[in-house]
Amino acid sequence: MARRTRRARRMVAEINVVPYIDVMLVLLVIFMVTAPMLQQGVEVEPPQASASALEDTDEPPLLISVNRDGEYFVNQADNPEAPVSLATITELVAAARQVDPETPILVKGDRAANYENVMRAMVAAQQGGAPKVGLVTDPDAAPGNEGEQ
Repeated sequence: MARRTRRARRMVAEINVVPYIDVMLVLLVIFMVTAPMLQQGVEVEPPQASASALEDTDEPPLLISVNRDGEYFVNQADNPEAPVSLATITELVAAARQVDPETPILVKGDRAANYENVMRAMVAAQQGGAPKVGLVTDPDAAPGNEGEQ
């Protein structure tokens, strides 16, 4: 009888990474599409100032934006892209403070906005019951370097 030679099959101990790469690329595309949608408020250019940053909190702030034309926007309004009145700001701040009294209230004014309009937004927030109102600024590169880029 002829002897049969059997070939022993070896186990392949390699991980197929192709499905993981596919999942990673899908997640990358999802994050690239959703990241621009996460921006809060209306696009304004806040002034630069050297100030310490606020501590991070879990609750999202109520952000009041003032554009260069003197229009007011609130990120927690029914339509954050539509201008609101000062009376509406007062109502929204009061409602947010009823839900959570620790809700941070921030005013983000465009650097070309009239100072009076920014102050009116702060007063409307205080009339809504906010004991403290913060101002949003862009961090300055270094003190004394206002003209350098």
